[in-house]
Amino acid sequence: MLKACTLIHRKSGMSVEEFQTYWRNIHADIVVQLPNVRRYVQSHPLIQEYKKRNLIYDGLAEIWVDNTDVLRTMAATDAYKDVVDDEANFIDQKRTELILTEEHVIKDGLTPEDGVKRIGLLVRKPGMDVESFQRYWRGVHGKLASKIPSIRRYVQSHTKLSGYRREPQPNWDGIAATWFDSVDEMRAGRATEAYKNTRADEGNFFDAGESKFLMTKEHTIIS
Repeated sequence: MLKACTLIHRKSGMSVEEFQTYWRNIHADIVVQLPNVRRYVQSHPLIQEYKKRNLIYDGLAEIWVDNTDVLRTMAATDAYKDVVDDEANFIDQKRTELILTEEHVIKDGLTPEDGVKRIGLLVRKPGMDVESFQRYWRGVHGKLASKIPSIRRYVQSHTKLSGYRREPQPNWDGIAATWFDSVDEMRAGRATEAYKNTRADEGNFFDAGESKFLMTKEHTIIS
């Protein structure tokens, strides 16, 4: 299974509320017309996050398909053209970033219905090759993070190695997603030994200065 992750910025002059409403209530109805989509999820940054800082993105769209051939076939359809045409109504298309990934479920818990989803956009540490980064992230760090009791579900999406065979190189080496019952529950987890061990391990494989994070609300459009 292939997961296409699209990081988006809202159109200039559009408020966050207008953007999120259009994306979820209008654009989603157009996306669901695409053929052979197995799953489709939107992750909207929490409104209160905009009051704290400038966010690197206004959202993450995730679409699951069987393989890259499905994506190529999809791109030739009228339904795909309709999606791209509608994006101009709410997205800054010149700043859109597409990352093709392979998903690995590290902690297979239920997604809290009214919970929050923390998205980590990771950059591997300098001098570390992509395959070593991915092996360490999944095989070592994943096991540490999965022990944090407040994490309900934990998924790693590894950027496909084929993406590094062309220019430009991917901006992100992977996307981490962790689900919590609430922001308060996420913060409470920081007092645990498991959290401290997880944080202490981060420098072994990713660059904390270059990596970015978003707190979001997930909306499942196609399940």
